[in-house]
Amino acid sequence: MRSIAVVLAGIQRGLIRLHRIPSLILPAVLMPIFFVVAFSGSFASIVELEGYETSKAVNWMTAWAVMQGAAFSGMGAGGLAGTDLENGFFDRLRVAPTRPMALIGGLVGYCVCRALIPITAVLIVAFTFLNADMPGGIMGVVMVYLSGVGMAVVMSFLVLGIVFTFKTLKSLAIAQIIMFSSMFLSVGQAPIQAIEGWLHHVAAINPITNVIRMCRQGFLGEVSWSTTQPGLIALLGMMAGTGIWARIRYKKVDA
Repeated sequence: MRSIAVVLAGIQRGLIRLHRIPSLILPAVLMPIFFVVAFSGSFASIVELEGYETSKAVNWMTAWAVMQGAAFSGMGAGGLAGTDLENGFFDRLRVAPTRPMALIGGLVGYCVCRALIPITAVLIVAFTFLNADMPGGIMGVVMVYLSGVGMAVVMSFLVLGIVFTFKTLKSLAIAQIIMFSSMFLSVGQAPIQAIEGWLHHVAAINPITNVIRMCRQGFLGEVSWSTTQPGLIALLGMMAGTGIWARIRYKKVDA
């Protein structure tokens, strides 16, 4: 019960900070909205190519924009931890009588709450202004939120590991490079059939490809277990790997 209280306190502290400094969330909201508007308009005819499985570019691009916003929101954990490390407050948190994973869980939980904002904003813009479709119904929407929240958790763990390693807020630049590279080297913009050369092989083995497919399926048709299962496996695998990474680097903060 004490660990749960610590997690909830960490989430509350992050949300209070977000309320006081709203500029922290603006990039995570505006960036994916810009992506879905720009790519759905400028590349509207791209869906005529084979493999897109939809007649509207917005149906394809919305899932990718959601994942971008969720991943960017996940970086909030590193931002908060990096600030605390630089001003010395994190040292006080570490000597508190609580478990390390409770402190990490509070940071990750805060990012999950952050991720709900851009996910919802992108869906509102896509459905209200860009006339997106959701033939998958309510389950399609559930897949969007599940994929986005899962990606926020993965990115939170990854960024925390990086920040715990370098002990500075400046290390977020490394996380941004990893985030954008992994997103663009997937099926975010184009189906696997349309990707050629070495990019095809990278996108095929990139676990984010399966997560985007899980997120996108409701925009293209009915939700199916054959598409959902690989996405869930990819998310759980990335969560386990990045979670272990964050915990290991936490232990070496004083090293």
